[in-house]
Amino acid sequence: MFTKKKTALLTGIILAGFCSMAQAKEVVLRALMEDVPETKIIEKMLPEFEQQHHIKVEFEKIGYGDMHDKLVPQLISPQSYYNLLEVDFLWAGEFSRANWLTDLTPEVKKSGFDMSAFIPSTVSLLNSDPKKIELIPMYNYSMGMIYRTDMLNDKDLQAKYQAAFNKPLQLPKTLDDYVALTKFIKQQTGKAGAAMQGQRGDPNSMEFSNYLFSAGGSYLDENKKVVLNNAAGKKAMTLYVDAIQHGAQTGALSATLDDTIRLMCSGQAFSMVSYWWMLPQLDNQKACPAVAGKLALTTMPGGHGESGGWGWGIPANSSDEEKAASWTFIQWVQSKQVSIARALEGHAPVRSDVYKDAKVLAKYPYYADAEKIVASGKSFPIFAYSAKYEDVLGSQLSQLAGGSGSVDSALEKSADQLDSLMKK
Repeated sequence: MFTKKKTALLTGIILAGFCSMAQAKEVVLRALMEDVPETKIIEKMLPEFEQQHHIKVEFEKIGYGDMHDKLVPQLISPQSYYNLLEVDFLWAGEFSRANWLTDLTPEVKKSGFDMSAFIPSTVSLLNSDPKKIELIPMYNYSMGMIYRTDMLNDKDLQAKYQAAFNKPLQLPKTLDDYVALTKFIKQQTGKAGAAMQGQRGDPNSMEFSNYLFSAGGSYLDENKKVVLNNAAGKKAMTLYVDAIQHGAQTGALSATLDDTIRLMCSGQAFSMVSYWWMLPQLDNQKACPAVAGKLALTTMPGGHGESGGWGWGIPANSSDEEKAASWTFIQWVQSKQVSIARALEGHAPVRSDVYKDAKVLAKYPYYADAEKIVASGKSFPIFAYSAKYEDVLGSQLSQLAGGSGSVDSALEKSADQLDSLMKK
């Protein structure tokens, strides 16, 4: 016979068990995600994770331009609605300095999660403090040049190019040659020589960075001193403006990544300076029949392009149960098996073993070229105000490309404001 004390104890255990079960069921991972192919690749795999781990995951997909402003209010609130974070490298310095991120170092050590599998540059890009890990690499968005092989091999264009430049039509080796080619293509075919994303802010500042690095320039030297305002910077900015005014599509000044994808997909552009992982999305007979089988990928003329990446993080202002669930998801989504499955769908890997996987290379031989793009990429300045500087630089580029001001003035203002922000 149960005593009242035993009955009460048993009831308490049962209730605690039900509460624990209810609590486990209530953990829903919510992430604000950029609406790009990478997100869609993972989203298709979520049922597999949910079946294995009994944790529901919800992706809220929006455009990049709205993400930062929507995330910050949650990160400064008592508890964030988003308990799983997708963080751009441009925000990493700000988020870390504000203590909005959970230090994942103890979880990495406790779980034995293999960080050595990641390409070192993808880890350092997101984590400025070598003593702790706050962001796990998710995917990279190093940039290169995607171009039309059929247009380079067109006999009529080859003859006209030879006559105009007294040299054969071939893949440009310098930034000068690339810009000249974009203008030639537009003049001869009526199609855009370059599908350019000139919208002010992240689009045009990232695109310009490729021109800067291709011209041999840089934002900072090895001592973190601003060196943007030099001969290489002037050359890059001059050529960028020339390309967007004379080689790009109509409306390039307001175009975003989505606009350039649509233009390239439709067959109305020769090239685009973009994220290398756009190639498998474009080289698709079903999605882009006008260009499928006619595209190739290469590093930027000059050998260097813009390098960037996203990482997974866990907000500091989420519950312990949510943090545990988020860490479970991060380990799963960045595991070798899942990363290979994502790569077979066009994922931009951050793990070196994925680039060397036989199945991945068999399906996408150009991943060997992609690894070179990642290895040779240079980074936009990473500090607490990186995102703000995108807008600063983007404004100068937009005004200049629109016909207002001079290269010298825009370059000087861009350099001075970078220096001021880095000293804050």
